[in-house]
Amino acid sequence: MGSSARQLGLLTGWQTVASTCFYALFAGTALLSDAIGLSRFQVGLVVTAGTLGYTVALFPVGAAVDGAGEKPVLVGGLLALALGVAAVGLAGSYYPLLAAACVLGAAYATAMPATNRAIVTTIPAAIRGRAMGIKQVGVTGGSGVAAVLVVSFAPSVGAWNLGFLLVGGLAVVVALLFALGYSGTPGGEWRLPDVRALGQNTAYVSLAGAGFFLGAALFTTVGYATLYLTDAVEVSVAVAGAGFAAMQVSGSGGRVVAGWVADRRTEPEARANALVLLGQATLGVLLLAALATPGLPKPIAMAALVGVGATVLGFTGLYYACMTALVPTDEVGAATAGGQTALNGGALLAPPAFGFLADTISFRASWALLAGVATVGVALLAVTVRRTGDPTAG
Repeated sequence: MGSSARQLGLLTGWQTVASTCFYALFAGTALLSDAIGLSRFQVGLVVTAGTLGYTVALFPVGAAVDGAGEKPVLVGGLLALALGVAAVGLAGSYYPLLAAACVLGAAYATAMPATNRAIVTTIPAAIRGRAMGIKQVGVTGGSGVAAVLVVSFAPSVGAWNLGFLLVGGLAVVVALLFALGYSGTPGGEWRLPDVRALGQNTAYVSLAGAGFFLGAALFTTVGYATLYLTDAVEVSVAVAGAGFAAMQVSGSGGRVVAGWVADRRTEPEARANALVLLGQATLGVLLLAALATPGLPKPIAMAALVGVGATVLGFTGLYYACMTALVPTDEVGAATAGGQTALNGGALLAPPAFGFLADTISFRASWALLAGVATVGVALLAVTVRRTGDPTAG
């Protein structure tokens, strides 16, 4: 277990720095909006550009992970993330920012296929739910670091874009250290993902479908949380950054606790993960609906966002734990690429719609839309639960 714990620690550290790079774009939307002069709708398009780059690169990255192993993909990916986040900070106008966001997203596509394969090949099945949750803490942890460094700290001591450049430098250093410390596992056969076989796995298909709608809620929440806090709740940018960080910390806790609960259940791995995931996502829908309540006091709005962190942001640990339990080990990269593509697919559409409603009606209408979208994801999770309980389901 000692070797497994060391590998898990390295992977979690990698994930934290990688997510700090990627989510600097999301955490910094208020800064970018002020510096470049973006409308809320344009903020949504910037988020969509990052997600588009992420989505387009996923299946090629998944094939590379299954063929070459995860280590070279992880090292190269972190260096590319460093370039992308620095480009975001140096973008002086709208269209260069769109291009930089797209590059940053494509680099972040290395994260899930590679780290998920590493978890499956190095962690015993009995504790894999917790391990996946711990590794996924790097996502919310990195987002929190991005909020504090990019939004709260760097602008107070220097230029508004200093945080983006500092994060890029950190990523270069960590990439080199990771290359020296992580052993990795060898790859297998280079091949195109077997999409047809994945499509015949009905539990996988319904889970990925749920990911489309829950991913829309996740990425949109992350992209608009600071703007919601500054514009609707009317707190300062520094307080909004702290609220964003608190939401991410809550998301970290939600991932670990949900994985721990699933590991303690007696059902088969995939079904146990699906059952706990269903409960977590259902609670998330209720909290999103609470944000649509008119006249919400500031403390209640902040508390609701923290709860959304534990549920809507915290669901991905079990999402991937369930997904990797549904496929053979040599298909984890491709299956993860498919699952992440589903998450990103919702994120391509929802942020601009959320921003349009916020511009034309109110943030309450935007949150109501997001709660409705997430409800569809919950319904599809119920299908996954049923299919994982059917021994004849493939």
